[in-house]
Amino acid sequence: MRTDLFDFDLPDELIALRPAEPRDAARMLVVRPPYRVPGQGWVSPPVLEDRIVRDLPSLLATGDALVVNDTKVIPAALEGMRKRNGHVARVAFNLIKRVDESRWRAFARPAKRLEVGDRVVFQAEGRVCLAGSLSATVTEKLDAGEVELAFSLHSAFLDEAIAVLGDMPLPPYIALKRAPDDSDRASYQTMFAAREGAVAAPTAALHFTPALMASLEARGITRHTITLHVGAGTFLPVKADDTDAHKMHSEWGEITEETAAALNDVKRRGNRIVAIGTTALRVLESAADPHGQIRPFSDETAIFITPGYRFRAVDALLTNFHLPRSTLFMLVGAFAGLDTMHSAYRHAIRERYRFYSYGDASLLYRAV
Repeated sequence: MRTDLFDFDLPDELIALRPAEPRDAARMLVVRPPYRVPGQGWVSPPVLEDRIVRDLPSLLATGDALVVNDTKVIPAALEGMRKRNGHVARVAFNLIKRVDESRWRAFARPAKRLEVGDRVVFQAEGRVCLAGSLSATVTEKLDAGEVELAFSLHSAFLDEAIAVLGDMPLPPYIALKRAPDDSDRASYQTMFAAREGAVAAPTAALHFTPALMASLEARGITRHTITLHVGAGTFLPVKADDTDAHKMHSEWGEITEETAAALNDVKRRGNRIVAIGTTALRVLESAADPHGQIRPFSDETAIFITPGYRFRAVDALLTNFHLPRSTLFMLVGAFAGLDTMHSAYRHAIRERYRFYSYGDASLLYRAV
């Protein structure tokens, strides 16, 4: 499909730089697509309803199941000084994928300052305990500003150094407007975070609070946990003119046998699976067979969902508002219908919803 079909204009001032407080006070646009009646075609236009995240329990039914992602974001944004022949230059890195115990793939900014063989020393202002003790060598330069770094430490020692020297990897549309600060270590982490490995947050789950979970549980809505270690490539705009030319970054995900069985029981009862975020949806759809049965899963996935995809597992999706021309806007266009999502985004812009990672939410019902 042509990439420009997924474009739209967004006023810059609608990009949220901080989350709502409390988290479940964020606005939520409920999107019900048109539905099809055999022999009659589409019936009714999309239905859009302005709510808040705290209303979620009243929009779901007893027996429905939420699926949340328990990945934990590491402080993967690092500042380094490149040293070459007595000359130094500052370079910023966002780690995106671990290769082995000492090597990471990373986006470098500006990547043009780097060559294979360059040594980079990492430090962070005010964090002297490890300053100068972590360095890396550039072992490979790839496309789109991506490099491979071989660090001087490995395994848990490298993890500790990154935790001390790194900042939370805020997306560029936030990081270019303000520097990360200590509040982001809590704000850019979900209440479900347990398994370290993500370099971007599963942002739909940022809206959840203990009070909201208590209300959902009181209504008989169950919670199930999967893992997808989110990579920064997920949020990049698609630069190719056609979606067929875009290559997705792979991410590691897991669904346990117990969780798969519980979710299959939900479907057998006639209840709905509600994915909390596109990350949860992607691993669920990666694990589902053509008949909608969810299988245990532990593997990499590079699933790329565009209009025409037939959803197998997920019935509803809670997600934030996404970038134009991004794979995530393509995904929601596939889920609720592209025309429906363009209508929903026009409504959201007109009503001044807040966009992107720290922004407001939408609850999408699947087009049928």
